[in-house]
Amino acid sequence: MKAADVMTRRVITIHDDAPVGEAARLMLQDGISGLPVVDHAGKLVGIVTEGDLLRRVEAGTEIRRPHWLELMMDPGVLAAEYVRAHGRQVSEIMTRSVITVAEDAELEGIVLVMEKLGVKRVVVTRGEGLVGIVSRSNLLQALAKIGPEAGPTPASDDSIRQRILAEMEA
Repeated sequence: MKAADVMTRRVITIHDDAPVGEAARLMLQDGISGLPVVDHAGKLVGIVTEGDLLRRVEAGTEIRRPHWLELMMDPGVLAAEYVRAHGRQVSEIMTRSVITVAEDAELEGIVLVMEKLGVKRVVVTRGEGLVGIVSRSNLLQALAKIGPEAGPTPASDDSIRQRILAEMEA
């Protein structure tokens, strides 16, 4: 199976200059956990996910450390955390490095990328255009459609042994 076989084609996006609250409302309204971010030309510039919205000053969930520990930290890290917690526009809190795959990418490769990079979704592109998104949910839906009849299930230990020996000989 390929990305095009399982992807969600109606991708809800958000503009990079949209307010953070709008991203949260869109995700809740549509029951999704991530939104590709586009500029006004429609170019993919990032992705905003539930994870990007966890550490927010409005909710009192921003990262708090003892002052002495912050004195030993890289000021760049502290500044980036501050912007993420206090940012008002999607462009200030989004993840800029978006994991993309082509629509003809094999599912096995997509799963490997998702596992290796610890992401829950990949954006599907055709050239530079966004054509879909593959999430963990899409992969589960594909698995549910396949069902148990998709492949032979050995009935006994002996039949398993025979299959292994046949594979080893090949």
